[in-house]
Amino acid sequence: MSGFGRSVTSYAMPLAALVMAVAVRASGLSVDVGSPSTRILVGALSCAIMFVTIFVVLDHAEAVARRVGEPYGTLVLTFAVTAIEVSIIVSMMLHGENNPTLARESVFSTVMIASTGVVGMCLALGGWRHRKQAIVRQGTSAYLAVLIALTVMTLILPTYTQTTDPGTFSAAQLGFVSVLSVLLYASFVFAQTVRHREDFIQGQPHGVSVRAAPHENVSASALLLMVGLIGIVMLAEQVAASVEDTLVAYQVTQADSIVGAMIAGLVLMPEAISAVRASLNNELQRGLNVAMGSACATIGLTIPGVAAASLLTGRGLTLGLPAADAVLLVLALFICNVSFSTERTTFLTGMVHLVVFFTYVFLIFIP
Repeated sequence: MSGFGRSVTSYAMPLAALVMAVAVRASGLSVDVGSPSTRILVGALSCAIMFVTIFVVLDHAEAVARRVGEPYGTLVLTFAVTAIEVSIIVSMMLHGENNPTLARESVFSTVMIASTGVVGMCLALGGWRHRKQAIVRQGTSAYLAVLIALTVMTLILPTYTQTTDPGTFSAAQLGFVSVLSVLLYASFVFAQTVRHREDFIQGQPHGVSVRAAPHENVSASALLLMVGLIGIVMLAEQVAASVEDTLVAYQVTQADSIVGAMIAGLVLMPEAISAVRASLNNELQRGLNVAMGSACATIGLTIPGVAAASLLTGRGLTLGLPAADAVLLVLALFICNVSFSTERTTFLTGMVHLVVFFTYVFLIFIP
């Protein structure tokens, strides 16, 4: 009976999220219309449906991932989550007045959460359960090299260019960097899935079983995965827009940072859970593939997406990080380099990442 209930939930929640999102969008209750009590009720219901759907979508994504195998499986959720983030950021860029730093804050938050929070939890929890865990050094080094190149080009370099104001690119520079970002990420995906697949695949740990889902269930999971993701995108956009309007109304100075971190946290939640599960199952490399893949995809695909939206709509886009955020980013990348320099990780390695993550969260509210 419990299995039947779970099956019904897995089919019903993606559809419920999409229906709820369409209904709320049509009424406008979450943002602009309706009494405060009604908007609070609708917002709470939207959040509840969205969070439940996130877990359901995760199950469908893992079913598809088991069928297609590694390293393709980890790309399924990565591409899906990146599509969510691009959609939310672009929608919120076009919501209300021009908000040139929202994309920067969301991308920065995604990189920090993935490289310090998610990686830290994987290393700490996996190390606590299994004492020591092995990683494929070639694969993690490739992730880190791509991530360093992309983050420096898109989040640090704009502060030092001279054609426009500090923190911004000219139209030519923005287009050039966007093309290079897509090219580098496409090259990385080609290496991960075709040319050097073995660098990203860890041997199956003893005692861990792999269950292959039936073909018909995989087809249904793929369809429900897309439906659920569309619903999550629309609900998250509405919730984030409501939060942004509330913060602006109360004149919160860190509104962009808070909303950016919220967007990143929402869209990364399925991947974070998947990565931690893999680490607890002693599949640390798969967990790192998911976490670091999110950070690379965010830079490689989200920046070009919001850049295209900025160029087409004429809305400003500020990408250069303030000095404090740039220091945190460099620190996170340096720690990743040290952590992945060996083929073994422990609980202590994860705690180092988590300390940097807690510092990042603290400075959001008390800069």
